[in-house]
Amino acid sequence: MNDTIQTLLPNLDRLSEELIESILQTATMVVVSGTIAWFLGLIVGILLVVTKPGGIMEQRAVFHFLDRSIDVLRAIPFIILIVILIPLSRLLVGTGSGVTGSFVALVFGTVPFFSRQIESVLSDVNPGLVEASLGMGFSPRQTVWEVYLKESIPGITRVTMITFVSFVGITAIAGAIGAGGIGDFAIRYGYQMGYRDMIWLCVAIILLVISAFQLMGQIIIKKTTH
Repeated sequence: MNDTIQTLLPNLDRLSEELIESILQTATMVVVSGTIAWFLGLIVGILLVVTKPGGIMEQRAVFHFLDRSIDVLRAIPFIILIVILIPLSRLLVGTGSGVTGSFVALVFGTVPFFSRQIESVLSDVNPGLVEASLGMGFSPRQTVWEVYLKESIPGITRVTMITFVSFVGITAIAGAIGAGGIGDFAIRYGYQMGYRDMIWLCVAIILLVISAFQLMGQIIIKKTTH
């Protein structure tokens, strides 16, 4: 078994410690930045739906501000966004580089995309259900929770899976500011140094993580679809 691994992955033995460190760096970025981005994206997506013209909490100024801000942020390539946000990262987390320094850029790079996905999902909720809940005396907040969110769990899960795949991809770009991670490991050793076995190992690890996340998502969708 060891001989087979050595044959297929000749560089694994001497790079194993750094690979493990890279996996932990990516895991940190996903857990911390991903969690923050998920909650912020959900909140912004809800606000886009309820404050739009004709929404249950119509606030045109708020809607147009959020709508334009999202369009602007989505138009900026992520690698440029990282550089632009370095001063803000230093202000908020005390550094503009490393894993910690990547948090702000990853959040700003993910929230606009995810909030649009959430807006689309919530907009598909049956308007009759919304009107019925308001007619029964539900407050706008209760309507958001009891109708918009509970009715959209399968859709929210589905767009979370889509966003997760994109998020893992941009963690590799975050290596440009020294954030490390498995994508940065693959670029340095797999591409720049020509260790092809390391590229395929990193790809396999990423596919395994994404597949596991999607499997959990499919289970949630199956249990909440009615």
